[in-house]
Amino acid sequence: MRRALAPLRIVALLAHIVAGLLLTTLAFPWLAPTARNRVIRGWSRVLLTICGVRLRASGRALDDAIARTGIDPGSSGRLLLANHVSWIDVFAILACVPGRFVAKAEIGRWPLVGWLVTLVGTLYIERGRRHAVAAMNHKVRDKLKAGETVAVFPEGTTTDGDRLLAFHSNLIAPAIEAGGEVWPVALRYTERGERSTATAFVGDMALVNSLWNTLLARGLEVEVAFLAPLSARELGNRHRIAAAARSAIAQHLDVPLHDERATFSALSPARPQALTPAPLPPERERGDVRRSAPDEGTDPSPSDTRPERSGAPASSSR
Repeated sequence: MRRALAPLRIVALLAHIVAGLLLTTLAFPWLAPTARNRVIRGWSRVLLTICGVRLRASGRALDDAIARTGIDPGSSGRLLLANHVSWIDVFAILACVPGRFVAKAEIGRWPLVGWLVTLVGTLYIERGRRHAVAAMNHKVRDKLKAGETVAVFPEGTTTDGDRLLAFHSNLIAPAIEAGGEVWPVALRYTERGERSTATAFVGDMALVNSLWNTLLARGLEVEVAFLAPLSARELGNRHRIAAAARSAIAQHLDVPLHDERATFSALSPARPQALTPAPLPPERERGDVRRSAPDEGTDPSPSDTRPERSGAPASSSR
């Protein structure tokens, strides 16, 4: 039955997207930011319903005004750091607390997904351009100082939800400058209570395949868990904030931490085990080291970062 109804739901989804594009074009210029965010929240909830995804918010209770509009003018805003599994992640978060996502500019040119993430006010960053990160940080800082909610996917790519990749910390700096809170957000997809990969959008998978798998899933639920907020000012260092958020999310999801630059080809892909460190060469054992290796918490240079596939928001969406 679900397979027979899937084409009808695809038609309904396309109609919903078109209605959203018309709404943002004709009505949004006349609406206040809080009103726009309420519309985005409701629109995202309908999208999840059309896709057959049940939403479950957990963790700390959100202030009612922030949950409805994502804006608290008297605050220093909030930066959400979430793990990244699917193109649905954006709309699952927006259905709980509306805000803005940060994504690579090329995502805005993707068919369907590009329309969707542009519709909800994504902030695009041009990769490969000098000062692009600095310019984006200024935008994010201004949004936070206005009391808005900004979300980032610090892994920079998607996984199928069985592990947590290293968190890049470049876009955390604005939260420190604005003095805002950092909220770790854990996303988990289940079918009938068991972990599900139906919504996964990884590697070379086509969007239509991910959408089709989602529509055919039975009892599909997404949990959006808002974990204890981190004080950017108290932690002070963006690397410490990234590490603390990553640890909190991994603990909630009960998944291992995984360095995307490591190779686990000989290990089970479902749950990578810890690698045994190779023995140090004699000169390292004697302490005769002229140049120390970079800290694990340091962000790789652009040339070192080769994400499998970045996604919709925040340093990505896939």
